[in-house]
Amino acid sequence: MAAAAAATSRSPVNIADVAKASAVASAAGLEWPVSKVRQDFIDFFVTKKDHKFVKSSPVVPHDDPTLLFANAGMNQFKAIFTGTADPSGPLAGLTRAANSQKCIRAGGKHNDLDDVGRDTYHHTFFEMMGNWSFSDFFKREAIEWAWELLTEVYKMPKDRMYATYFEGDDDVPADIEARDIWLSLGLPENRVIASNKADNFWEMGDTGPCGPCSEIHFDRIGGRDASHLVNMDDPDVIEIWNLVFIQYFRSEDSSLSRLPHNHVDTGMGLERVTGILQDVRSNYDTDIFRPLFASIRAATRCPAQPEGCREYTGKLGKEDTDGVDMAYRVVADHIRTLTFAITDGAVPSSEGRGYVLRRVLRRAVRFGDEKLGAPRGFFSTLVPAVVELFGEAYPELAGKAAFVQEVLADEESSFNRTLRKGRDQFEKHAAALEAAGETVLPGPVAFFLYDSMGFPVDLTQIMAEERGLTVDVEGFNEAMERQREASRSSRRSGGGVMLKLEAEQTAELAARGVEPTDTDAKYEWYVKPSAVIKAIWAPSTGGFVAEGDSVDASAGPIGVILDKSPFYYESGGQESDTGVIAVAADAAAAAAADADDDIEDGSTGVFDVDGAQAFAGFALHMGTVRSGALTVGSTVRSAVDYQRRELLAPNHTMTHVLNFALRKVLGGTVDQKGSMVAADKLRFDFNSSGALTGEQVKAVEDIVNGVISSALPVYNKVVPLADGRSIETLRAVFGETYPDPVRVVSVGAKVEDLVADPANAEWADLSVEFCGGTHLRNTSAAGRFAIVEEVAVAKGIRRIVAVTKDAATDAFDKGEELLSRFSVARSMPWRRLQDETPALKAALDAWTMPAHVKSALRAELAELEKKVFREKKADLEKVTAAIAADVVAAARAAAEAGAAPVVFRIEGDGADPKAMAAVVKEVTKVFKSGTGYGPTLVWFADADKFAAAAIVPKDSAVAAKAWVEAAIGAADGTVRPAKNGLSAQVAGKAGEDTAALGDRATAFVGAGAAAAAAAATA
Repeated sequence: MAAAAAATSRSPVNIADVAKASAVASAAGLEWPVSKVRQDFIDFFVTKKDHKFVKSSPVVPHDDPTLLFANAGMNQFKAIFTGTADPSGPLAGLTRAANSQKCIRAGGKHNDLDDVGRDTYHHTFFEMMGNWSFSDFFKREAIEWAWELLTEVYKMPKDRMYATYFEGDDDVPADIEARDIWLSLGLPENRVIASNKADNFWEMGDTGPCGPCSEIHFDRIGGRDASHLVNMDDPDVIEIWNLVFIQYFRSEDSSLSRLPHNHVDTGMGLERVTGILQDVRSNYDTDIFRPLFASIRAATRCPAQPEGCREYTGKLGKEDTDGVDMAYRVVADHIRTLTFAITDGAVPSSEGRGYVLRRVLRRAVRFGDEKLGAPRGFFSTLVPAVVELFGEAYPELAGKAAFVQEVLADEESSFNRTLRKGRDQFEKHAAALEAAGETVLPGPVAFFLYDSMGFPVDLTQIMAEERGLTVDVEGFNEAMERQREASRSSRRSGGGVMLKLEAEQTAELAARGVEPTDTDAKYEWYVKPSAVIKAIWAPSTGGFVAEGDSVDASAGPIGVILDKSPFYYESGGQESDTGVIAVAADAAAAAAADADDDIEDGSTGVFDVDGAQAFAGFALHMGTVRSGALTVGSTVRSAVDYQRRELLAPNHTMTHVLNFALRKVLGGTVDQKGSMVAADKLRFDFNSSGALTGEQVKAVEDIVNGVISSALPVYNKVVPLADGRSIETLRAVFGETYPDPVRVVSVGAKVEDLVADPANAEWADLSVEFCGGTHLRNTSAAGRFAIVEEVAVAKGIRRIVAVTKDAATDAFDKGEELLSRFSVARSMPWRRLQDETPALKAALDAWTMPAHVKSALRAELAELEKKVFREKKADLEKVTAAIAADVVAAARAAAEAGAAPVVFRIEGDGADPKAMAAVVKEVTKVFKSGTGYGPTLVWFADADKFAAAAIVPKDSAVAAKAWVEAAIGAADGTVRPAKNGLSAQVAGKAGEDTAALGDRATAFVGAGAAAAAAAATA
């Protein structure tokens, strides 16, 4: 089949139509098609148990940097469990929820990638159906409702189900409550099984919320006691639903404490329960995958196999003799993973989640190539099948289908260029191992395949396994770690302490009666309000400081919580404010103090605020005590560094306007993929199939500057979320969750007007976004806007870096200065231009200027360098022709006069190795064409280099190579004679001997001539 993989053509086939026809056929006669399984689960909890349907979050957790992918249904509710949910956010007030969540388990702690294809139930992409309680119902309801759904809605046989509960350990008692609930539902004791911590105690991570869980297992065979097979990885006795009872918090010292409120988190794999309800022993035999298999077969059609690869037969392991069935499972699983992940905002790249996706893709392409005989480019053609099969449940797929297919096609093409080379390298090393009787592929070889050929180590392991070999994974990891350490050492920064509050801390604050921080003043300017220190978080001293206690500089980094704060905390991609909090010298007068006062005068404690973040509504001001001490309960005054905010605000407002301008220039398909607003610059990531041209960058920049020069007012208003979403031209970041009500920022029109007439076509010429950041009051305050960089950050993702105000003015000034220098350079003769181009290049590399100017000047620099080359070459040709003529004339004259051989020194422009080579070539050509020329040696030497060459006629008594060797003496250089022996050349670095090169050359031929004469006389 490998030969077929080289084919690039295929029979025309509409993959979406194939998937649709197969889906219809697969669902025919099924009582439980997958769409009904999913919908009945949601309907049960929403209509019967008063849950709220919460749409699946994107599989890419844009707002949680701790996760590569959403790997469980609870991920989007994590802030509730950790006690960090914003009281005004979309999760506020939520008590019950249900949905089917898109999940990926590939990479990181939860990684099923290596198992996919080998068995019938592992997947990298899957749907997790779940329901949740947030401080509402607990164990009894969770267990009873799960039993009701399974036995009364899905009508699964009760005698095939088993339940587990936590058996207890030294820290947590056995979950007798859960056990007794199961027994009360009629499950016999032998099917209610105590299980250990590994299987029945759930933890979010090393620290955080956790608790015992109760799993429901199902015996596919039935009619037996399968209790001994529970949690034994038996393919016929499988876990289908996990009910987690979150009631503890794991601290950094590993100790457990009770949470103030209990939660429930349940998860049931859609693929597994569908397999059970459709009475098949493999998830891959359900209507979830059968249409994908039909699509894969159609996509593998090519001249070598007109009907495509053979049909799927469901074989595993050794029974799958040709590996085709495993390949079907791998490709079907991986195309789902990649289609959903890229739709939700991830792209294959060289690091993080992007590299995980690249591994997934390359694994699929390799199986398609080697096992299915698929033509090149087949994998990306499967995207329409995924959209057809899952687009109804997840409509976002259709809108991104073309982009997903384009990204996959580019990645697939890139890997195909190295796939065969990598495979050849592997085969070479494998054959050498087998010849030596060894069975372990060395780690450095595996790392070479990874680093140079793009082979993820798991792909190398699969190939090794197929040859009866193993991979030295430890050695691979060591090589990888050496590379990572080299990378880390180049960017490692100081050892600052990252402060954060988790559920345990926010619960303690609530227990102390501390209210969430009033941050309304964060949008005010030039104020220095008074406040009261409500809490001080000092990790170095063990936690929160007691009421009335103080901390000073010795405490190191601390976090201060006030009752009210004017500091903008880090959010929405904008850096937080910085500034000072000072203990008021006169608490009574602090509230009435003037905003122009120096709050540090007479203060008994000054705290430098380096940053601020919010946790569950508590604004944590992070920094260090500069002088004196801070005391819980003290009255303080806050002074934001408004000069710094004056740099942040224009950068944030112009980020919005940039988003608007990009859509104007590139079209409505542009989506924001990330942003960062700092005091010195703004950064904006967006999807694009290729780099922007210089003209496009300038057009975007001109639109933004037009908005600035128009001096448009910037409005903001908090409105109901539904009203905000009704504004047709409003831009929202895909995957972001927004509070209700939500703040709308509009450039050029009042928010009230937008809401009153949301479909007005005039709004298309305005920037309108959801945003909680600090902004300008008028666009004119941004001064000027310059795009200083436009680069790729991943496949299909571009990044713009821009500056405003003085930084933008400086960038334009630098651009104008360099444009002027280039203008002068255009008329320079090549000798001056040759010295000027390196300086121009250095300025281009070092100076910050508009990207479109830099791009145009780089292109012009290349033309100037070509000009230098052309004109220098033309002048050199003239010089070498003249020198060659002089040498030929001298050689002819010497021969006619019977004089000694000629030693000719070249000076001026000809004193160059290339010029010398040209002279030698021309002289040799003349010598070959006739007679009457004497032996000739040409040479030059300056402070840095030298060169010499001898050309002799056929009947010369002087040997060219010996003559040159004698001439250069001890100078550094290797003499290279011509094959016919009639010439020899050398060039090298100048040394002490090179100045006398001509004298030695003359002396050699003088001795040689005398010896020849003496021999002739004899």
